[in-house]
Amino acid sequence: LDGLAPQALQCDGLMNSDSTNIKSAPQVTARPAQNWFSAQLVVIVAVLFDFFETVVGGSLAAFIYPGFQSGANWSAYATFIGLGGVIFFITQVVSRCYAFSVLLTPYRKLTAMVGGWILTCTVLLVFTFLFKFGNELSRIWFVTWATSGLLFLIAWRLGYGELIRYLNQDGRFNKRGILVGGGNNAAHVISLIENSHEGGINLLGIFDDRANNRAPAEVKNLRKLGKIDDLISYVRSNPVDTLIVTLPTTAETRLAQIVERLWVLPVNIRLSAASQKLRYTNQSYSYIGNLPCFNLYDKPLGEWGPLMKDITDKIIGVCALVALSPVFLITAIAVKLDSKGPIFFKQKRYGFNNELIEVYKFRSMYIDQSDATASKLVTKGDPRVTKVGRFIRRTTIDELPQLFNVMKGELSLVGPRPHATQAKAGSALYENVVRGYFARHRVKPGLTGWAQINGWRGETDTEEKIERRVECDLYYIEHWSLTFDLYILARTPLALITTQNAY
Repeated sequence: LDGLAPQALQCDGLMNSDSTNIKSAPQVTARPAQNWFSAQLVVIVAVLFDFFETVVGGSLAAFIYPGFQSGANWSAYATFIGLGGVIFFITQVVSRCYAFSVLLTPYRKLTAMVGGWILTCTVLLVFTFLFKFGNELSRIWFVTWATSGLLFLIAWRLGYGELIRYLNQDGRFNKRGILVGGGNNAAHVISLIENSHEGGINLLGIFDDRANNRAPAEVKNLRKLGKIDDLISYVRSNPVDTLIVTLPTTAETRLAQIVERLWVLPVNIRLSAASQKLRYTNQSYSYIGNLPCFNLYDKPLGEWGPLMKDITDKIIGVCALVALSPVFLITAIAVKLDSKGPIFFKQKRYGFNNELIEVYKFRSMYIDQSDATASKLVTKGDPRVTKVGRFIRRTTIDELPQLFNVMKGELSLVGPRPHATQAKAGSALYENVVRGYFARHRVKPGLTGWAQINGWRGETDTEEKIERRVECDLYYIEHWSLTFDLYILARTPLALITTQNAY
């Protein structure tokens, strides 16, 4: 499986809950799908309350302390308490105490939380000594805050864990999983997940290419829903978080064939290590309940990336719409005066997970010659393009209305550019030219991207051009960060000016 398993990331906090109920696909899919924000909301509440408890606890301890009102240095106390909240937050992040599984079962890392608070108090004492704050702060107050703060944190975390487990009885925070491969291996996997207290995954069904005599239609009440080719279309139309491949690790050829077909999907792909005889250290595995797994592929952008990216898109998108409103107005007038027809042009393109979306553009072609499917690419001097159209296409002003797609959540500011359904490289459809082409749809498409600022923009009259573009798109997905997004946005204006092959 060389080359098929990139970075191995811990999935602690990815799939954990108090109880796991194996359900058939109809039962699970009948429940409204929970979006990716559900588990994140649990984490955000924990972070905010920790900081709140730290700050309020320190403030109350100060007010209760006799003599605090006389000559107290408010700024010194505020600085000290705020710094304590920040330091404690950092210790909890480093020790992974904000992982969803830890919040669900806090006793697992109660020692790390206690150690984090002790380290926070120690750092504050050192800070007091170095900056000579000793005369500004009460030692009795500090001891009171340190002791009561620790007791309140322990009580809060244990109580919060009970609340989350209660709320998760119906699996609302659980991930959705599919088993790839049935038979005895699947039965073993199901048993391990069923018998764990922190599985955190609802299994929807099994997909297997083998006939029923080798892969039964039902394994431990979990139904076989189809073949692996059916799985790809199933994931395209249903919310799925994780694929668990149940084949033994010794079946290398078969595993390679399966993973090569599935890696284009925007899901986590895990290989069950339950049936292997050779055991590694615990650090070599991630766990879904009691099931040890190898991480083959991780969902792009991770657990928090989509949220951070969406917030960034909305903030910058609103600012861009306001700043560019004069350009919108002038362009709309120019398009209307130049030729008959509507100002805007809508076109079907592939979005996230191959979903068809309708993107907006300023119309750049004569209305009776427009090509909604892009079956024929625009070339230099193309007679279908209007006079105004040539200018707005060359400067990419025609793409600006896609900011409305960003605000609707269909596009991101940065990502692989969405392609029309019939777009071709030469005479061949893109997906027939590039192996793994649809892997670029594992994230939302964008207004600009790594390919565009590297010169792979505009006409794709050769196969090499689309190959290089997809290569850049996949590089972007694997190396995504908010800093990378901001860098691409900053480089985009210069890239648009210097591009020679946009007609």
